Amino acid sequence: QVDLVESGGGLVQAGGSLTLTCAASGRAPSGRRFSSYALGWFRQAPGKEREFVAAITWNGASTYYTESVKGRFTVSRDNAKNTGNLQMNMLKLEDTAVYYCAVGSTWPIYLNRMDVWGKGTLVTVSS
Repeated sequence: QVDLVESGGGLVQAGGSLTLTCAASGRAPSGRRFSSYALGWFRQAPGKEREFVAAITWNGASTYYTESVKGRFTVSRDNAKNTGNLQMNMLKLEDTAVYYCAVGSTWPIYLNRMDVWGKGTLVTVSS
């Protein structure tokens, strides 16, 4: 089983920055490692459904973002360290949410087709 743990969430003022990290460990029953999966970041704001934020291919060659974070967020990964990052700049009040990382076998990725999810980390943006 691949396990994912998010960290780096917290309280930040609007306009500030945070970097979230997704740390992976273990292998899937098939033997697959973190480095063979696409990595996605999702978020769920209070009272709202979980939504896609950003994704990166298994080798980091391609990325894509939801429109609302383009130019502000950057997704990256370091397969040698089994980690993925989400650098979030110019944070807005509406970025407040629990952020989840997940790995999947498809590209592009789909929220309802991810293989493994982390438990999430809370990001709160204050005015």
